[in-house]
Amino acid sequence: MKTFGAAWKQGLLAVALAAGACGARAEPYTGPLFDAHLHYNDEAEAAFPVADVLARMKRSGVRAIVANSRPNDGTRKLADARAESAAAGVVVVPFVRLYRNRADTSNWFRDETVAAMVHDELARGTAAGPYRGLGEFHLYDRADANAPVARQLMQLAERRGLAVLAHVDDRAVETLLGHAPKARLIWAHTGIGGVPIARVRELLERHAGLLGELSYRPGLTVADGGLAPEWKALMLEHPERFLVGSDTWVNQRWHDYAELIGQARRWLGDLPAPVARRIGWENGAALFRLDKQ
Repeated sequence: MKTFGAAWKQGLLAVALAAGACGARAEPYTGPLFDAHLHYNDEAEAAFPVADVLARMKRSGVRAIVANSRPNDGTRKLADARAESAAAGVVVVPFVRLYRNRADTSNWFRDETVAAMVHDELARGTAAGPYRGLGEFHLYDRADANAPVARQLMQLAERRGLAVLAHVDDRAVETLLGHAPKARLIWAHTGIGGVPIARVRELLERHAGLLGELSYRPGLTVADGGLAPEWKALMLEHPERFLVGSDTWVNQRWHDYAELIGQARRWLGDLPAPVARRIGWENGAALFRLDKQ
């Protein structure tokens, strides 16, 4: 996997600052995309059949997805459509979601039957291969990161080399990684809720297994859709630590899929080409070893 050394990062920063000084609007990123936060929940299946959602991905240049759904049936449907996904040029990376229903959203972290379901799903696997991660899950109270099932599943992920997609605050990030320091945690909507950029930087520099996913992140962009300067600076400092996502958690976001991906392409275009490709595609592809498939 390609790495960026300090001198290379400084060079990228100089290029980016020079480009910004000229005042011209950057062209959108046109390369492949890895959508690292995609849901195919039960309410989406009737409105958006598998063939339809794969066509939307293909038209938007999305070449791989992290698939997770409530319940996990939707993920398996995407994984089962091997011929269709191959024709669309989309690799399905399946995750086990912890929600069998909406009620699990607020109680999964203390429910041992959820842990049992996760073990059953991991043993079952999918037509696209084994599950590669757990989540997305939510913790609305940071104290729940210490609940028994939260601790158990983080340690399971660490042992089995599974990534974790977590919608949590900054303190819960630290608690979860305290349970499993070598786990790879994808922070959904990195810092959503107003976590300062300095705090995001601190956590990235403290936790080598932490990556930031950037859907639904207020403050990421400015009025014209370009990157906010502080986010641009952070991405130039840590280009290997960020991922793009769509977060199709409700049907409206499936309706808007092309627009959501277009927005990501717009802000990626504000970055030097190697960084844009790194964040848009290479980080996700490397994380899940797509080059080995």
